[in-house]
Amino acid sequence: ALDVDSASRQKEGPRDFEEAGGSFERPVAQHQYSFFFFLLFPFSGFERRNDTTMMRVRRSAFFAAAAVLCVFAAGYVEGSSSVTQLPPDWVHTEPLNMPIKTLMGPGPSTAYPRILEAAKQPLVGHLHPEFVKLMSDVQDQLRYTFQTESKYTIAISGTGHAAMEAAVANFVEPDDHVLVGVNGIWGERMCDLVQRYLGVPVRMVKPGGEVFTTEEIEAELKRDERIKLVFLTHGESSTGTLQPIEGIGDLVHSHGALFFLDTVCTLGCVPFNVGSQGIDITYSGSQKCLGAPPGSSPLTVSQGAMEKLRSRKQPPFTYYFDLNLLGEYWGFNDNPRWYHHTGMVTNMYTLREALSILQEEGLEKAWDRHRQAAERLWAGLEALGLELFVENPELRLPTVTTVKVPEGVDWKDVSGHMMSKYKIEISGGLGPTAGKVWRIGIMGYNAGPQQVNRLLQALKDALDLYKPKAEL
Repeated sequence: ALDVDSASRQKEGPRDFEEAGGSFERPVAQHQYSFFFFLLFPFSGFERRNDTTMMRVRRSAFFAAAAVLCVFAAGYVEGSSSVTQLPPDWVHTEPLNMPIKTLMGPGPSTAYPRILEAAKQPLVGHLHPEFVKLMSDVQDQLRYTFQTESKYTIAISGTGHAAMEAAVANFVEPDDHVLVGVNGIWGERMCDLVQRYLGVPVRMVKPGGEVFTTEEIEAELKRDERIKLVFLTHGESSTGTLQPIEGIGDLVHSHGALFFLDTVCTLGCVPFNVGSQGIDITYSGSQKCLGAPPGSSPLTVSQGAMEKLRSRKQPPFTYYFDLNLLGEYWGFNDNPRWYHHTGMVTNMYTLREALSILQEEGLEKAWDRHRQAAERLWAGLEALGLELFVENPELRLPTVTTVKVPEGVDWKDVSGHMMSKYKIEISGGLGPTAGKVWRIGIMGYNAGPQQVNRLLQALKDALDLYKPKAEL
């Protein structure tokens, strides 16, 4: 019967595990019978043979088989045990108590106390009327912050990288040519994402610290008429540059392409206007200029971008980030909200509070405050004898300043001293600036004269300690 069953299985092909109905048990039973055979072997009919050598062999086989069977039985008992894994007694279980630090690196930035208080609000359901109203409020606030009237404005559940990938997943189709300005790590990362979604990145490269001109962009558009999107990083946090964007939207549209902009380090801190500057796709993060915890990422797209999405030959290669589906959850079509995923309720509380603070201050005042704080920082750094990585002040990113590390100084020593003594964070370089610069963030809650002065004092103290004495 076993032979017939085996032959029929070979003829029919493999069956799935559920259909097999415990087929894994049959080999185990066969192994068990084999063990019993070896146990009984020494006492079989061969025992009548008066062969001393054969007796020794059979005796050895008996003990070996018995040992294997004991190991097998022990494993069977262990595998069927109901004992659960012990808790990690090395993890402390008392209430969490994190140290207070001033986060003045490239992000996340120090959160406003009012925003952290909002996180204490009780949870509600992600489709409860209170939360749906909050989603609509956040959409209106984001339209103000982005300066757009587009109804396709939402907050992606995830960090800034999530919104970045959502944009690529929806608007880059297979074989789409995407012109990517690469003057730091974010251009490099965009090239990577475009390739992962089967697009063709067309690299437009500049050294770190430099930006792109409209003439350079136009030359690339004329050279490759297949370009469907043009991507630039407004605030390149790895190098500290601010990309001028005036006139680029009109230029890109005149070549039948869409203007795609990263505003992770500029939304709410640096002037730009999505509507008047022709930006078709842009995303940001909650944890930088807005001063909220990471986890909700603003995204807005134009009508033209949505038309490209809806005319795709195949759906986006994602479910979680598919804007056609997300739009049902966010009310793109003014229909009852449809369940797509569990919204990040607490993160939406904090994003709403961050946008409320910005709305109360006013965009123009917030832009001015950040510019003044940056200029105070730049002047203070130069007074300490330090050199800024981006020479032209008009091309410096006000929110993340890159400072050249002096010769003979280990950047880690300085930043480590500032953290251990003052609990102030500044970061080293990233991508093309790794090991060459410090990156100092002046964003949101930290964009004020008192915070800048405290940072400069801590930095001076660290430099006095670690800079070669001949240079002091």
